[in-house]
Formats: sequence, structure tokens, C-alpha cells
Amino acid sequence: MKGRVLIIAGSDSGGGAGIQADLKTVTALGGYGGTAITVLTAQDTKTVAQIEPVSPAMVARQMRMMLDDIGVDCIKTGMLYSHDIISAVADVIDEHAMDIPLVCDPVLVAKSGASLLEEDAMQAFKARLVLRASVITPNIPEAEILTGFSIENREGMIHAAEMMHTLGVPAVLLKGGHMTDNVVTDVLQTDDGMELFDAERIVSRHTHGTGCTLASAIATGIAQGMELRDAVRRGREYVRRAITSAPGYGEGHGPLNHTVTVQPLDNF
Repeated sequence: MKGRVLIIAGSDSGGGAGIQADLKTVTALGGYGGTAITVLTAQDTKTVAQIEPVSPAMVARQMRMMLDDIGVDCIKTGMLYSHDIISAVADVIDEHAMDIPLVCDPVLVAKSGASLLEEDAMQAFKARLVLRASVITPNIPEAEILTGFSIENREGMIHAAEMMHTLGVPAVLLKGGHMTDNVVTDVLQTDDGMELFDAERIVSRHTHGTGCTLASAIATGIAQGMELRDAVRRGREYVRRAITSAPGYGEGHGPLNHTVTVQPLDNF
């Protein structure tokens, strides 16, 4: 077991996304996951029925306990929900974890369409976490919210990734799963340039938690000493295998199979 990841995110009662998916992913890839739970959700594969936030003080306390004792090699944020929780998370990072890489998954909207960030929290999210992150991993709807313009094609994805990078984020992985093309393209923009990752689309409704899963896979790779590009490559392969072997649970957007294994990096 190598690579300690502190996951700061919400709980998904259905087990397909959020803290549950994050921990399964970190464990499957050989890392060690600790958590700071930000919100409790009552949800299934069809809808998010209720959201109940944890107190900001409790979120911060969970973070500090992990940082001070077990130690952390990478931090991953998911659903943060409110201005006060974002501020608490950012304060702990500023005080105790400025040198630790941060993978920020901007969890803004659920697959069911439910909003996962309060309206007054966006500015704090952008200023205090997005610009602090080592890499952000938005999907297309999230990138549209962050940039303020519509993304309709591959060229739009490239422009959006460049824009977010120009604003001061060292690395942006813009995921193209919401497009309808037969080939899914993810755009990685870093200080070293841009790289496009293409893969044949997997037609499946069992894609709940793919964003959480990929971000946690990347965080695990970074915690284990991988270069970002290699962590992205392994993470994408892990997600693809998890989708293709999904158990088929639920009537809506079903969960992945997080128990899949990935061969050593050079083998894929």
C-alpha cells in the first residue's frame, strides 16, 4: 500500500459516487485513503433526495486529524457544497498543506441535474480552491459554469481548457464524456502544453461516479509519485474497465465496478 490520499467530499448513500467511490478507487489502485466528509446525501441512481451539510468546524477537524497523524501525499476535493465549508477547507490547506498536491474535482451538478453547490459559494470556490489546485478535472457542464461560455465541440473544449489554464491553474483535465461523438476526447492542458486522450465511447447508463472515480485515481497516482500524465493514463484505463464491468445495479445512472484491476502502466 503506497500513497496517502486525503479525500474531502460528500457521502453518497448509494455508494456509486462521492466518498464511497473515492475510497474504493484509492484502495483498488494500491493507495491509502482518509476522509473529511463535507455533506451527507440521500440519493440513489435516479435522484439526490436530500443534502445535509456537516459543520465547517467538523470538516476542518477531520482534515487536521489526518494531516497531523497519518500524513498526506495528495489531497482530493469533491463535493464541498457551501461557502463556509469551502472557506474551512481552504483555511486548513493554507495553514497545514500548502506543499501537498491538490486534485480539485469541481462537483457542481449531479448526473440527475441536482445542484451540488450553493449559489453564493462559487466565487469562494474559484478564488480559494480552483486557483490553489495542482490540477482540476471538470466535465463539460462544470467547465461551462467555470468559464461562462458554451462548449459545443472539440474545439470548444480546447479553448475552455486553455482559458482555465491561463487563469492560473497549473493543469486542467477537461473530460469530454458529455459530448455525443463516438470517440470521447479528454483534454489535458499543462504548463508543458496540451495533450488529447481519445477513446471509443462506451454506451452504458452505468456511469454514476465516473468523475469522482477518475479524480481519485489521478490523486492516487500523484500520491504514489507518478507524473500527472501517467496518473491520467492509468486513471482513464481504470474508469473504462470499471464501466465495462459495471454490475448493472439501479434503474437510473448505475454505479461502476470499482474492484477492477489495472496492469502496470507500460502495459496499456
